[in-house]
Amino acid sequence: MLETKLSQDQRKRIDKYTTKTKRYLLGVQGNNGFLFKLCVYSLLIVIGFVYLYPIIYMDSYSFKSLEDLLNPLISWIPSTFYVENYQVAYQVLDLIPTLVETLYVTVIPSIAQTAVAAIIGYGFARYDFPLKKTLLVLVLITFIIPPQVVMIPRYVFFNELELIGSILSFLLPAMFGQGLNSAIFILIFYQFFRMIPKALEEAAHLDGAGNFRIFMTIAIPMAVPAIIISFLFSFVWYWNETALASLYFGNELTTLPIQLGKFNATFEKLYTGDTTTQNINEGISMAGTMLSILPLLIVYFFTQRWFVEGVDRSGITGE
Repeated sequence: MLETKLSQDQRKRIDKYTTKTKRYLLGVQGNNGFLFKLCVYSLLIVIGFVYLYPIIYMDSYSFKSLEDLLNPLISWIPSTFYVENYQVAYQVLDLIPTLVETLYVTVIPSIAQTAVAAIIGYGFARYDFPLKKTLLVLVLITFIIPPQVVMIPRYVFFNELELIGSILSFLLPAMFGQGLNSAIFILIFYQFFRMIPKALEEAAHLDGAGNFRIFMTIAIPMAVPAIIISFLFSFVWYWNETALASLYFGNELTTLPIQLGKFNATFEKLYTGDTTTQNINEGISMAGTMLSILPLLIVYFFTQRWFVEGVDRSGITGE
């Protein structure tokens, strides 16, 4: 009798322990288990490493001296904190003047493109007019067609207008909704403005507000995430554009990515005959690359919260 009672108590404890173990590993309703979290976090770590590996690699090699680069025993951590690579890359890129020109030819078109995309997106979201769907399809077609396809006709057109070598070759298309990937920004604003309840605009109309005032005081403040994400994407795409910039700007304007493409040739011109730095090495190249992407990393560091919010909300449909 006593043995039977003890065995029953043991079975209850075993069952209770088994149930807790299953709940911990597999989870219960509304709570993910340890195995699920382990798989998710492992996947995120692997994906994160794939994205961070190039930056870690560039950062590590940019601080290596020539001796460290030739030493097979040194892989990731340099033996000394060698900053001369950055000093050489700074001179080769002519960093400060080039950075100013890069900001000049990226920030202004990005602002213009964001403003025009907001106006067009609001028009598609709030007004009915003839051929509305047809025009929306045409906007999508402009996104599908790569800008490299039309860059030669545009070059001929800009050359006839004497716009080659001027920021206007970037600014004018942006002002007319034909900038780099303008269609995607129009669609982002279209989605955001559809989210705004029409009752707010109707109430503003009853209070005597006009269309422009409603757009500026109601629509724009509610679309701040769309404005931020559109500006950031536009800024990055204009920053990284080298083919169109090289074609339209010629020798009058330059950008950091263009200078990075000319890095080896510029290095040879500056350091020909220099006994201390005769040949370019991987450390100098990585330092130049880090300097060229550093402004983008700084911008993203300060705006990542709004960037993530804008990406998350850009796919939400309205009423």
